[in-house]
Amino acid sequence: MEKEEIKNKEQNNTEEVIKDKSEIKNSEEKEVKKQQTPEEKIKDLEDKVTRIYADMENQRRRYEKEKEEAFEYGGFSFARESLNLIDNLERSKVALQNDNELKNTEPLKKIIEHLEIINKDMLSILKKNNIEVIKSINEKLDPNFHQAMMEVEDDSKDPGTIVQEIQKGFMMKDRLLRPALVCVSKKTQKSTENTEKNDQKEVNNDKK
Repeated sequence: MEKEEIKNKEQNNTEEVIKDKSEIKNSEEKEVKKQQTPEEKIKDLEDKVTRIYADMENQRRRYEKEKEEAFEYGGFSFARESLNLIDNLERSKVALQNDNELKNTEPLKKIIEHLEIINKDMLSILKKNNIEVIKSINEKLDPNFHQAMMEVEDDSKDPGTIVQEIQKGFMMKDRLLRPALVCVSKKTQKSTENTEKNDQKEVNNDKK
């Protein structure tokens, strides 16, 4: 019995030794695989340098773009606020023209002339700084530049044509400072009904 136990222990020890040797061998093989040749090391270093350079180049480009935008659009907020001056001039002009006591008087004409000169000078200054008025009257409504405030029945215009400007819109280079507030045309009810009747007649004729 004791001999058998001793034999089993020796066999287990032998298996453990073989197992340990096998693990050592596998570990050594892995280490050999991990070891790189000088050429492989150089290639890895080149890849790392390339990635680092690419990151630095991307950061440089972002910085240049931000610097350029800061230079070109640095006065964006100031420009938008300054538009209130033009709005106030327009409102003053309309208020004076609607004043019954001043209507058709010489003083009113002179005041209006002065206001128009000031308004023209301000628009000229804005234009020199790449700020321009958005065209509106008789233009097709463009949601990128115009904001429709109401519709006006007008059969002489195509639907969606701007017939009145409530407030001027402005662009700063390729950026929208603010949209123009406008009124657009739409067909009258009678015209719409006639159009529908004509369309129905055409459909009936086609069926015949």
